[in-house]
Amino acid sequence: MSVETVSRMIHWLGHDTMRIDADLTVYIDPFKIKSGLPADIILITHEHFDHCSPGDIAKVQKNDTVIVTEKDSAKKLSGDVRVMAPGDRLTVKGMEIEAVPAYNTNKDFHPKANNWLGFILTIDGTRVYHAGDTDFIPEMKDINADIAMVPVSGTYVMTANEAVEATLAITPSLAIPMHYGSIVGDGNDAETFKSGLKGKIHVTILKKS
Repeated sequence: MSVETVSRMIHWLGHDTMRIDADLTVYIDPFKIKSGLPADIILITHEHFDHCSPGDIAKVQKNDTVIVTEKDSAKKLSGDVRVMAPGDRLTVKGMEIEAVPAYNTNKDFHPKANNWLGFILTIDGTRVYHAGDTDFIPEMKDINADIAMVPVSGTYVMTANEAVEATLAITPSLAIPMHYGSIVGDGNDAETFKSGLKGKIHVTILKKS
């Protein structure tokens, strides 16, 4: 399946929240969402309230929903919860999931020692990377992704300009900015990110669904 086709399956629900409507319905970090499509898989990057929100998870969780997360978030959740650490691989309902590092390098909100996560999903051969809350970290140079969703707001994560450098290291076919428009950051951050990659990597700024 092409990058363009898979990109049309990705919906930004605000902040870091994504819903991917492939053969399976996958939510990533549901936060401040309305009741929506029932989830086959829910991915939680880390335990901060705007990423691990049990109330929002409950809106889309069904009896057979699989939640994939790290050890700290797992303590707050119930149901079929599976714990990963950076470097782990898991297949859930036929979907390949890789856990990769996500941490701060020049601030203390997301310590590397916590082993919090970004995720890479493989959807019909297309690799989709959700970076989680992170700065531009050395491990990004080893990430193989066709589509990269990266935070751009600064403060708790990398700035838009740092996200440009990170995306150039990852070299996806398509980049999607996130982590703005809610707690911190605004549309200007997304536009700065897009401008910084003009002529280098295609950027799609998603409208909030």
